[in-house]
Amino acid sequence: MDRVNATTPSASSADDPARAAFAALRTPEGEQLLAELRDHDPADELATATRLRRTHPAELVSAALGQARLRQRAVAKFGAEDAYRMYFTPNGVEQATRTSVAAHRAARFAGLGVRSVADLCCGIGGDAIALARAGISVLAVDRDPLTAEVARANAEALGLGELIEVRCADVTEIDTAPYDAVFVDPARRGGRGRIFDPEAYSPPLSWATAAALKAPRAALKIAPGIPHEAIGPEAEAEWISDGGDVKEAVLWYGEGFAPGSFRATLLPSGAALSAPAPLPAPPVGPVGRYLYEPDGAVIRAHLVADLVERCGGRLVDETIAYITSDRRYSSPYVAGYEVTDELPFSMKRLKTLLRERRVGVLTVKKRGSAVEPEELRRRMKLSGPNVATVFLTRVAGAPTMLIGHPLG
Repeated sequence: MDRVNATTPSASSADDPARAAFAALRTPEGEQLLAELRDHDPADELATATRLRRTHPAELVSAALGQARLRQRAVAKFGAEDAYRMYFTPNGVEQATRTSVAAHRAARFAGLGVRSVADLCCGIGGDAIALARAGISVLAVDRDPLTAEVARANAEALGLGELIEVRCADVTEIDTAPYDAVFVDPARRGGRGRIFDPEAYSPPLSWATAAALKAPRAALKIAPGIPHEAIGPEAEAEWISDGGDVKEAVLWYGEGFAPGSFRATLLPSGAALSAPAPLPAPPVGPVGRYLYEPDGAVIRAHLVADLVERCGGRLVDETIAYITSDRRYSSPYVAGYEVTDELPFSMKRLKTLLRERRVGVLTVKKRGSAVEPEELRRRMKLSGPNVATVFLTRVAGAPTMLIGHPLG
């Protein structure tokens, strides 16, 4: 979410052009412009701006066009019904939690009887909205004045103003004792882009963890690539994917969670795989009739060994998260394929095989290979009515091509 936790609040919107522009958007004239621009084509933006500036101030037109672009981008995360009523900042769209993920997290809190949450580093309010819709009252805090104003506007626009109190303040100065739970989403981006060191988050991971441990229950949003050794034994660590894409990781603290355990949750189904502790390394062996590709959340949670055991399989390589088995296995945590060919890596040999089989549509998947899928497809010169999937990977350390098709 849009976090600027190191910025000193300014005195008023008159001192800040961005806040002044946002205030103008919330006037009747600004709302009218936004409604008119809902379905505008960005390719026609110059002509649209020229036309609108004949009857509206140029600054307002620029602000409305910028907000219209952000709303269009936000549809993918928030859905059209919410996105076209909400307000955004550029960082807010980029970093806001997807609605499905925020709703999942809110449901876990609500299911444990949580009725009030201090949302620290609330950004534009995406998580606060999900919590409020789960019937939870929220104190939403962000230090950046514009971000706080946007969060407040979003709560009002969605009819949640009575459940969401927005406060512009330094999160480190907030007393969270009156609340049933704490949610912290530290900033993981800086002036140079994504931040990988958890102690360089704003606020640092150590502060966020300490704040979480003081609360009866807490959730701490972190980057999905966080090293497991950076996760303390007090936390239940959950990795969440939505539609097959890993979106985030959450550390849960307090009553109702399982300290030291690892969990992978798949949305939209809600299927969850968990283990009380890291599992032993799975066996490695030759490629069998079937190949299984674990969901990214399972891989991040280091739960591949659990699936290997469930399907009676093995890894194709000790460093690659492809599972192979001689028996067919169905699970929401893997995509399954039947393997027809196993070949040493060779562009020429693959091209010949695909031409012989009249493959016109090729899905390329890779793990442990430097070859780019688009470049491979271009060089294959595909033609024909048939389809195939090729896996570019390593088998027992050797560059290998596995050809097959998805299980029905």
